[in-house]
Amino acid sequence: MIINNGYEWYSAIGTESSKGTKVFSLVGKINNTGLVEVPMGMSLREIIFDIGGGIPGGKSFKAVQTGGPSGGCIPESLIDMPVDYERLTEVGSMMGSGGMIVMDEDTCMVDLAKYFTNFLQEESCGKCVPCREGLRRMGEILKDITQGKGSMEDLSLIEDLAGMLKDASLCALGTTAANPVMSTLKYFRDEYIAHISDHKCPAGVCRELITYGIDPDNCTGCGLCKKNCPSGAISGERKHTHVLDTGKCIKCGICYNVCKFEAVRKE
Repeated sequence: MIINNGYEWYSAIGTESSKGTKVFSLVGKINNTGLVEVPMGMSLREIIFDIGGGIPGGKSFKAVQTGGPSGGCIPESLIDMPVDYERLTEVGSMMGSGGMIVMDEDTCMVDLAKYFTNFLQEESCGKCVPCREGLRRMGEILKDITQGKGSMEDLSLIEDLAGMLKDASLCALGTTAANPVMSTLKYFRDEYIAHISDHKCPAGVCRELITYGIDPDNCTGCGLCKKNCPSGAISGERKHTHVLDTGKCIKCGICYNVCKFEAVRKE
């Protein structure tokens, strides 16, 4: 089409500083996944909800990560921003490879930051110390936070490590590797604080910070949770209220998933 219509036609698409179109890989918690080609400057809302069909199951949109593993996470408050090179960089993300991972209310942003930090550590060639050791240490700190072992001082340390990565790494992998952590700290700092101060994972993802229990008002004694529990932590006679032994519970979540009466609590 560019050959047939000329460069003037193509450059008329998009924004003044980011002309043309961009292909994005739209994946994650979204109804319509796949590759989409959109004009530069289209808003995240239009891409995610008009083209992507919104979030499955009527759940709330939480964030979208753009640009691949080194991209930042953009919160719901910025969903109407135009997608172009400059704006994505301004909010702490990037265009990168064109990846677009959509997250819903059940996504833990601390766990997500840990996942991408560990991924980028594996991808690091290890030549330069800031990237090799910085990512390793950041991963260790994030692991502690998701297990309820973190401290508020860890957040300052993460920010210091991120600055070192950005300023002293030898290649673009290292200089952008802190984006997932820094963007989640900027926009979802309350989740980090909940993990550290309250020993709670608001999204109910981090296993060490989850407690399961059975609500006697909702339990019908059907026995489905007891039958499926791999650790034998649930006891009770059929048609009588069941009890969960937290000492035996391995927090696998099977009971929560199989219960048809919302009797299993996850806190």
